[in-house]
Amino acid sequence: MQEKHTPAWRQALGSLAVPVLAIFTALVVSAVLILASDVKVLTAYSHFFQNPGGALAATGKAIADAYGALFLGAIGNPGEMARAIGTYFATGDSKPLIAAFWPLSESLVTSTPYIFAGLAVALGFKCNLFNIGAEGQIYIGALASVWIGYNITGLPAIIHMPLAFLGGALAAALWGGLPGYLRARTGAHEVINTMMMNYIAFRLADWLVNGPMKRGGAAGYIPITPSILPSAVIPKFFSDPIRFHAGFFIALGIAALVYWFLWKTTLGFEIRTVGANLRAARYGGINVGRNMVLALALSGALAGMAGANEVLAVNHNVAGAFSPGYGWDSIALALLGKSHPLGVVLASLLFGTLRNGATKMQSLADIPIDIIVIVQAMVIMFIAAPPIIRWLYRLKAEGGLETFLGQGWGK
Repeated sequence: MQEKHTPAWRQALGSLAVPVLAIFTALVVSAVLILASDVKVLTAYSHFFQNPGGALAATGKAIADAYGALFLGAIGNPGEMARAIGTYFATGDSKPLIAAFWPLSESLVTSTPYIFAGLAVALGFKCNLFNIGAEGQIYIGALASVWIGYNITGLPAIIHMPLAFLGGALAAALWGGLPGYLRARTGAHEVINTMMMNYIAFRLADWLVNGPMKRGGAAGYIPITPSILPSAVIPKFFSDPIRFHAGFFIALGIAALVYWFLWKTTLGFEIRTVGANLRAARYGGINVGRNMVLALALSGALAGMAGANEVLAVNHNVAGAFSPGYGWDSIALALLGKSHPLGVVLASLLFGTLRNGATKMQSLADIPIDIIVIVQAMVIMFIAAPPIIRWLYRLKAEGGLETFLGQGWGK
């Protein structure tokens, strides 16, 4: 009897079903929390039997206002975008165009460091190593790139910008490689070492921005470094206030490079083999210690790129409390993307749009910004547990990404 093959379009549709339904379910559950925290809705339901229509209307309005504001803040108004494009081609006026596309551009700007940091943790997972030190490595990468950016002069932009970017990556690679060396040489657990090195990086950054790297002049009392030279800046595509820059495409290129490295090279195969089965890797003659050091060094380099990107493309300096927590969020991104570069990119875009839309959600709909954190947590929970989604929506497991989502990290 001939084996029946599932059409490619159906496989693709089945692969997307679980993550799409997980996001939908997270939004539904979060809507309940939004309603429970809305005083107007609670007041309306206290008089439900006297005015059930009013209670239901208040429910619909609260949900529509909250998620409408989230969408407007994260993506923008499609109608305004279309009108702005028409106005631009008719009159050449770019102001409406800038205003209409600003939310979408900010979401992409916010997503860019997430891509770098998520790839960092994901690569460590592929070697069955938990790099919890991405936040500190972001600081190290930022400090190295800002130093190169303002201290080395006389270089053309085509040399200075890549030098500053790669310098940040190299510094963070050395920072991340040390826990890898300790793990390979002494068996010291990388979770403890990378966590402790976070605090060293934070205190080192505080000392540097308040001392040797502190900006002089009128701003000498502020803990902030000098600004990088124009030759070290990652270029933007549009004028202010649009901040969308070439770093986004660099991040996508790095994601493609990570995929090529892990699945198309011998070293990538060795890293994945060590992560899949340590004993089998040793039995096969793979140098396990070398691959552990290499994996954590490359993981650190990717995290350092996140810090370098923020310095060279967005902030142009390093101040106290430089990172808003990209390194901590990157753990969730790697888990959400199941340690696959494409999954990490998609998860980063989701987190970037949610974080950017949260501000609008708070200002327009008077919804606490913490609701966005709840939405993110719900998305992670439901995507990380596909059997729940399959049970809720009566889906059959058909392999592909759905099976992939049910596996542990690094597999």
